[in-house]
Amino acid sequence: MLKTLLIGIKDLKILSRDRAALILILLAPFLLTIGMGLVTGRFSGDNSSGISDIPIVIVNLDNDSLGNALVDVFNSDDLAELVEPTFSVDPEAARLLVDEDEVAAAIIIPKGFTQSIIPQSGSAVSNEEIKIEFYANPSRPTSAGIVKSIVDGFLARLDEMQLGGMTSVSQLIISGRIAPQDANQVGEEMGKRLQNAAGNSNEATAITLNTSTSEGEAVEFDVLSFFAPGMALMFLMYTVSYGGRSILAEKSEGTLPRLLVSPTNTIQVLGGKVFGIFLTGAAQMLILIGASSLFFRLNWGNAFGVVLLTLAAVFGATGWGMLITALARTPAQVGSVGSAVMLIFAMLGGSFIQTDNMPAFVQTFGKITPNAWAMNGFTTLALGGTLTPLSTPIVALLTMGISLLLLSAVLFGKKNLVQK
Repeated sequence: MLKTLLIGIKDLKILSRDRAALILILLAPFLLTIGMGLVTGRFSGDNSSGISDIPIVIVNLDNDSLGNALVDVFNSDDLAELVEPTFSVDPEAARLLVDEDEVAAAIIIPKGFTQSIIPQSGSAVSNEEIKIEFYANPSRPTSAGIVKSIVDGFLARLDEMQLGGMTSVSQLIISGRIAPQDANQVGEEMGKRLQNAAGNSNEATAITLNTSTSEGEAVEFDVLSFFAPGMALMFLMYTVSYGGRSILAEKSEGTLPRLLVSPTNTIQVLGGKVFGIFLTGAAQMLILIGASSLFFRLNWGNAFGVVLLTLAAVFGATGWGMLITALARTPAQVGSVGSAVMLIFAMLGGSFIQTDNMPAFVQTFGKITPNAWAMNGFTTLALGGTLTPLSTPIVALLTMGISLLLLSAVLFGKKNLVQK
């Protein structure tokens, strides 16, 4: 284990002396983030986000507590400067406004939305899933993505409350405070309280967009919260492929055979190389996060969640870097393929634009990238999300990294890459 750690630290030290690599790893994403801020107006005027008065149209066919609550979210003072909602009763007319580029998105709340979440006593429960329709304008990807994130935050809050209600009922049964036959009655009572809270403006925090942290600090929307992680994740793919390139470079230069002359086995060598790539990627991401927080006063969200998500993203990207190296024959191939993968993953993973406006097959294919999962997590944190919603992207990234590293190890073994 000690040898693996020493090899990884040695690779990190070597990279720190490479000025050209440091420029691409640290300076390039930092400058691109500044450029995005200038383009969006982040550094001009008093608006902290650089984006304001996003035109949207809302069709509320539900006309019940939860549908009205979502309307109240977009009418709230918290979003007064960010969105400019209009209302319609015709879904087709709302979609037409999007098609004619008059609004960034249409939000269509279907009839029965509230009933599907909080069934009324004695009413028939439908097996049909009722979902809010989000109709996005592909020519306004950033604005549509912001509105989509707000809707997703609202729905995530509802899911949390549903899960909390079911958990509470289960705990009451386990503790013996209620009988199992009374579970439905207690659940209906909780549903009524949720519905009453939805219609009570004094208790709107039960389902409205979370705009404060657990410490009570206000969370302001910042457009750089989308662009800064995107640029950092894009260049993370360059970093991990550059690290993998060093394996083939050391083989061609004879460094690896000399290393294996010492009492160091193949597993320790490959483990050390993987650890070095991971350390480099983690250092890059954390430095960029720290720099953007210091110079741009960018709030990334919950600090512990940011660190966990960053490490998971680096681990997933490291798996891709090792796979590219295992499939390549020369260091030059790793460099060229790594650069191509960096750009492709950036586009598919949402580093440039929100993928919610792309075709379904593109969104599905984008799930193979660490960019997509990490962007989802960073967006959740930037909007004031807690650690609970991060479990899905973190598990996906860790699974991705483990699978790719195991596949890479098999390929390395077949190529006898580091055999004596």
